[in-house]
Amino acid sequence: MRILSVSAQKPDSTGSGVFLSELVKGFHKAGHKQAILCGISIEDSVAHLPEQVAVYPVVYKTEELPFPVCGMSDEMPYESTRYCDLSEEMTQQLFAAFRKKIQQAVEEFQPDVILCHHLYFLCALLRQSCPDIPVYGQCHGSDLRQFRKNPWQRDFIRSQIQQLDGIFALHEEQKLHICDAFAVPAEKVTVIGTGYNSDVFSIQEEIKAEKNSDITRLIFAGKLSEKKGVMSLVRSLSYLEQPEKVELVMAGGYGNAAEYTEICRLAQKAPCSVRFLGKLSHQQLARELNASDVFVLPSFYEGLPLVLIEAMACGLRVICTDLPGIQPWLNKAIPGSGVVFVTPPQMRNEDEPLPESLPAFEQRLADAIVAVQKNELADQQQVKSVSWTALCEKLCALFKK
Repeated sequence: MRILSVSAQKPDSTGSGVFLSELVKGFHKAGHKQAILCGISIEDSVAHLPEQVAVYPVVYKTEELPFPVCGMSDEMPYESTRYCDLSEEMTQQLFAAFRKKIQQAVEEFQPDVILCHHLYFLCALLRQSCPDIPVYGQCHGSDLRQFRKNPWQRDFIRSQIQQLDGIFALHEEQKLHICDAFAVPAEKVTVIGTGYNSDVFSIQEEIKAEKNSDITRLIFAGKLSEKKGVMSLVRSLSYLEQPEKVELVMAGGYGNAAEYTEICRLAQKAPCSVRFLGKLSHQQLARELNASDVFVLPSFYEGLPLVLIEAMACGLRVICTDLPGIQPWLNKAIPGSGVVFVTPPQMRNEDEPLPESLPAFEQRLADAIVAVQKNELADQQQVKSVSWTALCEKLCALFKK
């Protein structure tokens, strides 16, 4: 099978980028011919994929497309443009650049099937531009949030998403939201879940043996932003009765400099050590996870974060905001995972917490940090059943239908 994978943004740096890259690697292992069409900045390269994969880059910050990469979230871990800030001229430039690259990729690669990540403008443009090729869309959650918040191109997007050959959702709750947002029938949407790379994320006993058992090491991995709950996580440390027995490390990049400055200021005031590790490779992240005790994801909005599975695979206890769809999917995929789910604060506009509800949320986070340490670790055999290989096999079976 000849599979063209597509994303309007960088095929790394974010959860959806990792999802795309890992599927490409899985399809490669299964022997499929592949190409990828993606948006990158002029200073970027796409060197992390198998060399046999053809790459068709749409390059931002050029004469043809003279602005940074468009990001599905308002704050990306790299320089980006918000869709809500696109002028009519910028919109025309964006559509022209991607139409040109779609035509080149289809003519040269001749795909049997196209898989587009994010149910947004590029997925709609592919459906319109490739009427004779099966086109499928993969939802990641951030696309639903963007579609609801931002009226940009909404009618065009909805009309074309309705014409897709199939849509893939991360979990059942997300499937319901897809059907509602795009007015598509339930039979068009298939829940596929996520996967993780067991070759990288696994228990490394030699690293765990070096750890100081007197200190509980918390770790966060993801975009360092307010909407990921990072500020609340740092503030929650002040609610701990014995903060001197805790340290927090945070891995990831940031997109909003003002938010990052505030996060650093909060970290300096925290009652225990807070360190920033920067953006890490998968191998580096696996090592840091193994050197930690508890993974905390205090986000205000998520699809189905695969980093939860990666943390469990490295033998960590996990705390996560109780966001729609995550707990039911985990209960089915990894029964008895031991995850402590924290009730989120009251929200407005999809992903913005009401300020007055944050102190109670931060107290709940602190309580979870204590409570989770009494939980059993997730069963490693169950964790290993959630693999990219299994997910690729499922997708290929759906493509062949």
